[in-house]
Amino acid sequence: MNDLTPFPAQGGTLPPDGSTTPAGIQSTAELRKRRWIVLALNVVTWWLLNAAAWSILGSGGWTIVDIVLALCFAIATPWTVLGFWNALIGLWVLHEFDDPLAEVAPFARAGDSDTPLTVRTAVFMTLRNEDPERAIDRLKIVKDSIDRTGQGGQFDYFILSDTNRPDVAEREERAAAAFATEAGGDRVVYRRRTDNAGFKAGNVRDFLERWGARYELMLPLDADSLMSGATIVRHVRMMQAYPKLGILQSLVVGMPSASAFARIFQFGMRQGMRSYTMGQAWWVGDCGPFWGHNALVRIRPFMEHCHLPLLSGEPPLGGHILSHDQVEATFMRRAGYEVRVLPEEEGSWEENPPTILEFSRRDVRWCQGNMQYVKLLDEPGLKAISRFQLVWAILMFVGVPAWTLMIALSPFLAWHGPSRAAFPVGFAIAVYVAFFLMYLMPKIAGFIDILITEGATDRYGGRARFLAAAAIELAFSFLLGALTSFRISVFMIGLALGKSVTWGGQQRDAMALTWREAWDAFWPQMAFGWAVFGLLWLASPAAAYWSLPLTAGFLIAVPFAVLTASPALGRFFVRRKLCGIPEEFDTPAEIAAARARG
Repeated sequence: MNDLTPFPAQGGTLPPDGSTTPAGIQSTAELRKRRWIVLALNVVTWWLLNAAAWSILGSGGWTIVDIVLALCFAIATPWTVLGFWNALIGLWVLHEFDDPLAEVAPFARAGDSDTPLTVRTAVFMTLRNEDPERAIDRLKIVKDSIDRTGQGGQFDYFILSDTNRPDVAEREERAAAAFATEAGGDRVVYRRRTDNAGFKAGNVRDFLERWGARYELMLPLDADSLMSGATIVRHVRMMQAYPKLGILQSLVVGMPSASAFARIFQFGMRQGMRSYTMGQAWWVGDCGPFWGHNALVRIRPFMEHCHLPLLSGEPPLGGHILSHDQVEATFMRRAGYEVRVLPEEEGSWEENPPTILEFSRRDVRWCQGNMQYVKLLDEPGLKAISRFQLVWAILMFVGVPAWTLMIALSPFLAWHGPSRAAFPVGFAIAVYVAFFLMYLMPKIAGFIDILITEGATDRYGGRARFLAAAAIELAFSFLLGALTSFRISVFMIGLALGKSVTWGGQQRDAMALTWREAWDAFWPQMAFGWAVFGLLWLASPAAAYWSLPLTAGFLIAVPFAVLTASPALGRFFVRRKLCGIPEEFDTPAEIAAARARG
């Protein structure tokens, strides 16, 4: 079997030409069957959840508030339902099959050969007012790691700057010049644009127009990205073996951090992503996601088919597309190339925001970008699953204000629900608990996967440390969810009034928040939470206690922000190795090098 031979997931041969995905990786009939299964599971589950909610809300007659709550619940639940089924499917795939990766990514076998690389790849890092020495050091680490594989001659490196601060630009130029001198020859290129036209997508487009014709593949990296050379070379071999594979997205996981906030957050993400992404890849198949970095992209089809349109109207929803990556994925698939994610934790990392303030700022940037997808839903020629990906990205944020409004209206039920003779208190509690189990299922499935996989907890410092971290993260996720949902809800009101985000550098190092900074940022959340909780308490103390999974994050918003940003708490977590990830207990050379360079 040579490198260009398809690798069927379950033995035998693939169907004749025309009934496989473009790269010949999977049977389209098999993918279609999987998608119908997932659709049926989601529709039935959504309908049952909402039927239960409607029966509770409608007991004793409908009011205007009941109708609003029912509509909000209908809008808010699809994201939870799909997450629930993605996680369960992923857990099933991980433990039902001897080779789970073959079920969702049969192309991965091509990366395990020792075939020399014949394609040229441009590795580039996009910067805008970032710490230049820190970012360029990471690009150096990537280059050194690739060179150690013996395939380094097939790669060149670009630093693509949109920096508009003169002091930062001067430091960038010095750091880039030092890197170029160290690399030798002309393998390192630094370019800074004088404007930020098109944002990051415009930066990449400028690179393609200048240098894209020299390369077959590109590997975009963010300022906080890090990848191992072995992983990159393995992924290039997959792209080399399958010329119709247009985008190959690695599973990006967090790096070890000294920030308590980042440690807890990325521990939870690590568990939630594993089963969720495996389950999603099982049915999404050739219409996978693209996250804009730590992914290999085939340049020619990207240049020819993935040029972003300028959206009609004025910002915030018109103009240049901010969240460009998923749009580019849908255009790549429309052009007849597969977009795949490789759902395994291997040599692909990023840094997560060190405080909730930075996390919230990132969230609102994503929110505005995703909401622009509304103007792309009628884009001609998109595959049905690709179009669904855009809808799904919109619903990710549309559901947030729906939840916030439900919380705001919850005192109404506390005042009027139990007073109705027919109000089903026991059934309402059962639905409430069932919903939260579904909401948490991506995390729970990830925890179960680790606990039932022999030796897996050793990667997290042992079973006791893993269970302690899981308990901390579950509590953290409820508190974080409240704060971020309120911020997104307020921001979406601002979007409707024409407010837009500003884009700049991100704070990536561990940092403290003062009480004043936290108060200025989060007092509205606290005011909202105490108002809701107080009204619930006046109506029914029991209802107030039951509300805590939803309201506790509001009630302690300011101290939560200060505590999780505390360097002292971060140092305590590091000393105790709490919420540590596998790379903290068995540190790869690339992460060790990044730590040594600061």
